[in-house]
Amino acid sequence: LLLVVSGNTVPFFNMTVVYVPEDLELGEWGSLREALGCRRSGRGGPGQGLTLPVSPGQHAFQLMATDIDGDPLTYSISGPDAFYFFVDAQTGNVTLRNSLDRELLPKFTIIVNVFDGKNEAISRKLTIIVEDRNDNTPVFQNLPYETSISENMKLNSIIYTVFANDSDTGNASKVSYSIEEVIPDSRKNRWLFYILPNGSVVLNGSLDYATNTFYQLKILAKDGGGLLHNVLTFQQSSTYLSLTIRDLPNLDPRFLNEPYSGSVPENCTLGTTVLTVTAVDRDTGVNDEISYSITNASIPFAISATTGTITVSGPLDREQLPSEEVLLEVTAREKNLDIHGKVAQASTMVAVMVTDVNDNKPQFYRCSLPSCDFSTSAQNNFRGNIIEHSSSRLPVSNLSIVAHDPDKGINSNYELYLQGPNASAFTVSPTKIVGTGEVQLLVQDPSSVDYEISHVMVVQIIANDRGNPMDCCSTATVTINLIDSNDHIPEFPQSTYNLSVMENSPTGTIISPNITAYDPDSGVLGQITYQLLPESIRKIFTVNAMTGAVLVQNGSLLDRETRSIYYANLQAKDGGNLVGTTVLEITVLDDNDMAPIITGSYFISVEEGQNVRTQIQAIDNDEPGSRNSELGFKILPGPFSNNFTINAATGEMHSKEPLDREALEDERGQVVVTVEVYDHGVPQLHTLVNVTITVGDMNDNAPVFLNQSYEFSVFEDSPGSLVGQVKARDADRTEINSRISFLLQRGSGSSNFLIRSSQLRPGYYGGQLSVDPDMSLDYDTLQQKFFFLVVLAENTAADNMGDTASVSVVVHILDINDEPPTILPASLQDVHVSENSTQQGLVHMLVASDPDTNHSLVFEELAVTCFKGASSAGEVCWDWFVLAPNGSVLVNSSDIDYELCDRVVLTLRAEDLYTKKGNRYSQNETLRILITDVNDNTPLFLPILQTFVVVPEISPVDLQVATVKATDADSGPRGTITFSIVSVVLVEDNGVSRPFKNLFKVVTTPEQDGYVGSIQVANNLDGSLKGQYQVTVEAQDSGEPAHTAQTVLNIFTVDQSYRVRLQFTTTVDEVQSNSENIKVALTTVTKAGVYVAAIRSIEDTRASQVEAKSVMEAYFVYSNGTALDVNQLSVLIQSDPLGLAKLVNLGLAVIGPGEVVKPSRETELIGIIAGLAAFLLIFILIMTLILVLTTRSYKRKLSAMKALKAATTFSPAMAQQGAGIPGTNQYNAEGANPMLNLSLDPSHDLGFHEDSSSVASVNSLDENTVNAPGDNNLKAMQGKAQLTDPTDEEVLVAALNLKEPTKTAYINTTFTTTDL
Repeated sequence: LLLVVSGNTVPFFNMTVVYVPEDLELGEWGSLREALGCRRSGRGGPGQGLTLPVSPGQHAFQLMATDIDGDPLTYSISGPDAFYFFVDAQTGNVTLRNSLDRELLPKFTIIVNVFDGKNEAISRKLTIIVEDRNDNTPVFQNLPYETSISENMKLNSIIYTVFANDSDTGNASKVSYSIEEVIPDSRKNRWLFYILPNGSVVLNGSLDYATNTFYQLKILAKDGGGLLHNVLTFQQSSTYLSLTIRDLPNLDPRFLNEPYSGSVPENCTLGTTVLTVTAVDRDTGVNDEISYSITNASIPFAISATTGTITVSGPLDREQLPSEEVLLEVTAREKNLDIHGKVAQASTMVAVMVTDVNDNKPQFYRCSLPSCDFSTSAQNNFRGNIIEHSSSRLPVSNLSIVAHDPDKGINSNYELYLQGPNASAFTVSPTKIVGTGEVQLLVQDPSSVDYEISHVMVVQIIANDRGNPMDCCSTATVTINLIDSNDHIPEFPQSTYNLSVMENSPTGTIISPNITAYDPDSGVLGQITYQLLPESIRKIFTVNAMTGAVLVQNGSLLDRETRSIYYANLQAKDGGNLVGTTVLEITVLDDNDMAPIITGSYFISVEEGQNVRTQIQAIDNDEPGSRNSELGFKILPGPFSNNFTINAATGEMHSKEPLDREALEDERGQVVVTVEVYDHGVPQLHTLVNVTITVGDMNDNAPVFLNQSYEFSVFEDSPGSLVGQVKARDADRTEINSRISFLLQRGSGSSNFLIRSSQLRPGYYGGQLSVDPDMSLDYDTLQQKFFFLVVLAENTAADNMGDTASVSVVVHILDINDEPPTILPASLQDVHVSENSTQQGLVHMLVASDPDTNHSLVFEELAVTCFKGASSAGEVCWDWFVLAPNGSVLVNSSDIDYELCDRVVLTLRAEDLYTKKGNRYSQNETLRILITDVNDNTPLFLPILQTFVVVPEISPVDLQVATVKATDADSGPRGTITFSIVSVVLVEDNGVSRPFKNLFKVVTTPEQDGYVGSIQVANNLDGSLKGQYQVTVEAQDSGEPAHTAQTVLNIFTVDQSYRVRLQFTTTVDEVQSNSENIKVALTTVTKAGVYVAAIRSIEDTRASQVEAKSVMEAYFVYSNGTALDVNQLSVLIQSDPLGLAKLVNLGLAVIGPGEVVKPSRETELIGIIAGLAAFLLIFILIMTLILVLTTRSYKRKLSAMKALKAATTFSPAMAQQGAGIPGTNQYNAEGANPMLNLSLDPSHDLGFHEDSSSVASVNSLDENTVNAPGDNNLKAMQGKAQLTDPTDEEVLVAALNLKEPTKTAYINTTFTTTDL
C-alpha cells in the first residue's frame, strides 16, 4: 500500500507465535523462540522462526513492536491465559509468573496491547506454544499386573503384556521395557523371561510347579530421553508382575518309605496281613486319587486297591516257591490321565520273606550234587558194585545217593543208619545230615565181601527226622554186585614168528592175519589187548589191539635198499594188566623201485665233416642179478635222432654220416641227442641222458648280396651325406669265417662316394654308401642326374682270401629346397566383414607360391592391430579372427563390434616347411580387415538436467520451450537420428490428464557428438490451463531395421493467474526504454525470470491513490517450473529495501493482479460511475483533511522523510515474510525455499491463511489503515513520525531531491497486493 507521507502512524506488531519450554522455573529460563508470522524452524533465516539463547535468570520471551515514528511504546497483556506471565511495560520483557505444564495446557493465547502514546493502542493475539520437556516418567496402566500360567507353557509364549504411557512427546514419549529382577532366585531365573519392545513378557525357559509355584518380575519402563533443564534426561519407573504357576498332572506318583520288605510263615491262614505300601501324587496342586495293584502273575498275595495293604490270598508252601523271598511288583496308578493323555503310574518292588515250618521228611534221590533236581520223585532202590575182598572204608562204586530234606535250618536235621541181612559188612557215611548231603556205603568187613560166597549183597539205608515224629523216616534199598579179581597171565603158542613184507607196501597191508594169546580169567580180566615193542617200531608196523593182526603202519618207510629185516616184540595184556610176549622177525622183499643211474657226462667236440662215437655208462641199485637191475639203451626221437644209432645192450652210440656245421641252426654248432637207459623190472624204470656234440666250423661259403641291385637318391651339395646301405651275408657260422668287407669298383663317378662296412648281426653285414666329404655334387652342372656304381663284397677269412660277390647301385642326385616363398599380392586385398557375427567361418583365403620343386607352405600370424578411426583400439579385436595354416582367415568371435573397432590389421608371413637352406619365411605382409557397421544400437537419450517452463500468453508459434539430446553409436546413416513427438498430455493440478494434438513440434539438429531436438510451440497455447505438459518424444535412427527410443519431458505451464500488473508513474515510452533496468531490478529482488507480456498506457487511476501513467504486465517464473503470484511478489519486494527503492526510482507505483478477463462495456460503465463517486468522496475527504492539517503540513513532511529513512534501513527480518514457493502457497517437496535456498520446517504454519497478517497493511503513511480480518475489533491509530537519528536531516534532504515535493511518495517494505 502506497501511503502519502502525513500524520502519525500506529505501532507495527507482527508477532504471532512464541515458543516457551515447559521446564522454565520462576526466574530461570531456557530459550526463547518466536515466529514472526511464520512456522517454527531450527534455522534463523528470513521468514523463519527465531531461536535466541538466553541465560538463566532471563525472561521467557520478549514482545517486539516497531513504531516508524520512533514513539516510545508501552506493552501490556490480557486474557485468561495472561495469568501465567508478567510483562515489563517499558521493555516488553515477559517473565514467568506461574509454572507451566505442557501436558495440562500445551497452548496459550494472550492479547498483546501496544500503545505509542499517540494513537489508540493496537491489540494482537499472541499464541504461546509450550515446548515439551522430558518431565514425565512412564506410568504403567491397568495396575496391578498379575496372572496365572500353566507349568507346561510353551517356549517363547507371551505370558502377559504391560503398558506404560509417557505424556511427553518425541523420543521422550517412546517407552522401552526391561526386566530388572526375577523373584525368587533372581540370578538363576534372570533369563527365564524376557520382554519385547511392545511390553509383552515372553517365556524363555521351562516352568516346573515342583520347583517354583510363584514368580514376581520387576519390570522397568524407560523413556527415550529428552532435555530437562538443558540436560539430556531419561525418566523411568518400575512395577511388579506377579505370576502364579498352575500345577498340571505331568508327574507320576511316588512311593513313600521305599524299599518295602516283610515276612509271613508258610501254611498261614488266608487274609494274613503282610505290610502296607503308600504312594502320593507328586503333582501336589492336583493330588489325584491313587489305586494299587500287583502286576505279578500267579502270586498268592493280594493288595487293597485303596489302602495299599498286602495280604495272603492263597496257600503258602515255602518249599514249592521258587525262592523263600517273593518279590511283588506293586503299581500305583492315578485315577485321571496326565496332560499327555497317558496313565500316570509308578511301580515298586516289595520283598516278602516266607519263613519255614518243619513239615517235610528226608528222602533219597539218585543224582550227584550239585546237579540234583529235587522237584522230581524220590527213589527207594539203588544198585552199586565192589571188588571182592576190598579194603575197609572203601566205598561201593557206581552208587549215587543224595538225601534231601526241603525244610530249612534246624527243621532239616536228620540221621542215617543201615538195616538188612548184609548190614554188618558195610557202614553208612555220614551218619547225620542237615538239609542235603551225599550218602556212601563203605566196606566195614572185607572178609564178608567174597565173590565165591555170593555174587550179590543187599542193605537198607534209614533216614530219620526226629523233629517230625508224625512223618519221620524214609528207606533206600541198595543192591551191591561183587566183582571177581584177576589171577592169570596171557600166553602165546610160539616164542618166535617169521614174517615177510614187500617194500613200499601201502599202509594197512596185512603182514599176519592174527597172532593170539590165551587167558583163562573171565570177563574183563580175561580180555586181551596187543601192542608192539619197542615203541620205535610202531612208526613202520602196527598190530590190531583186539585180534593181534600185524599190519604196515607206514609203507613209505619200507625200503629194502635201506633195511631188509626188522625184529619186534608182540605184547599181550589182560584186563588186570598182566602181560605175556613173543618175538616177530619181519623180512622186507625187493621191489623195482630204483631207476638206472647215469655215470659220467657226455659233451663231445668234433670238426665239421667227421664221424662221432661214444659209450653210455649206467648202473641200477635194485637186487643184483634180478630183472630189476638188468639195463637197456635206446635213442629217443628228436631233431638229430636219425643221424645216430646205439647198441641196446652195451650203450655204444655213433653217427651214421659226417656232420655239416652249416646244416645246424644252433649258433654254437651244437647237436643234442637224448638217450634213454631202462631196466627190465615191473614196472619198468628209466633215466634220460643228453649227449651234446659241438661241430666246429670251416670257411666253406662265399658272400651273397641280399638284393640283386640297389637304387638310392641324395640331395645336391651335401658332402658326407648318407646315400644308402647295401647288405650281404656269409653262410659260415663263425664270425671270422663270415666276416664281409665292402669296396667300390673303380668306374665313372665312383670317386664321389665312399662305402663303410659294419656288422648288422652274425653272418650279415651292411655297406653304408655316402658322399665323399671333400666332394660337392651340383645338381645344375650334372649332365646326368644319377651315378652307376658297382659294390664288391669280399670274405676276409685268412684261409680263403679273395671270395667276393658284386652288385650294381644307381645313385640319383636330388634338388635342394633353398628359395623362400612369396605371398601373392592379389590375396592381400582388403577384406570386408560385418559386425555382430553376421558372417561366420571363412571370410578370406591367402595364396603363396614357392619356386622349389618340392615345398610345403603354411601361413603364420605375427601380430594383430586394432583401430577405431585413426586411433588405436587396444586389444579388443585380438580374438576376432584366426589365421589357419592353409591361409584361411576365419571369424573366431561373435563379439565383433564396429563401434569398438572398425579396422583390424593382421601382420603375417608364409613358411616353407621343406626348406633346407636359406630363408624359409616370406616377407612380412599385412592384411586389412574392414569391419562393416550394422544397425545394432538404439538411440540413447542423454539425461535432462533442467526444468522446462512455458508461459502460454507470451509463447508464440515456433518458440523453443524445451530441448532433448540423443546419440546413436552406429555410424553413417544408421546413426542419423530423427525426433518426433508421440503424444502430449496435460496433467492438471487436480490430477486430471487431458491429451492434446499438434500443440508442439520438434526440430532435429545434428551436433558434433549427437543430435538435438528443439521442442517448439506449434499452435497457440491456452493460458488459462493449469498444470504441466507431459511431452513424449521419440528418437529413431535410419538403419534397417530402425531402432527407436522414447523419453518424457515435463513442461510446466504458467497460467494467467500468475500474471502480475505493475503500474508506473512514468509513460509507456519511458517504461519501454527502462524495461531492461526494470527487469534487472525485479530479477535481483525475486531471483526469478521476468517475462513481460505487455506494456501499455493506463487512463483510469480511480483505484489508485497515485497517478499511474503506464502498466507493465509480466510473469515471474523460476527455473524449477514455479511462478510468483502477486502476493508472493509483494512479499519478496518488501524484503529488499534497496531493490524497492530502485524500483520506485524507475517509477513503480502499484503492484496488482493482472487483468485476465477483459470487462464488458456495461461493466466498464458501471465501474466508471462507481469510480467517479468514489473519487468525489475521496476528494472531499482529502480536502477536509488538508484544511484540518494545513497547520501541520511541514511537520507531516518531516515525518515522511523520517519514514523514508526508517524504511530504507528496516531489517527484512522484522517484516512479515512469506517463505512460499513462487506460483503456489506451499513449500517445495525438498523443504527449501527456491529463492533463498533455506531449509524450512514443514510442521509449522506458514502464516499464509486468511487470518494471517500477511494480507494486511501494517504500516501506513497516510490516515488509512487496513487491519487483518482476524483483528477487526482493533483500530488503527494515527501517529507522528519522529527523527531518531541526527543524520535524519541528510536523509530528508536526499528524499526531497528525488522528486517534486508535492509528489513525494514511498512504498513500505511490507506492502501486499494493495495499491501503492
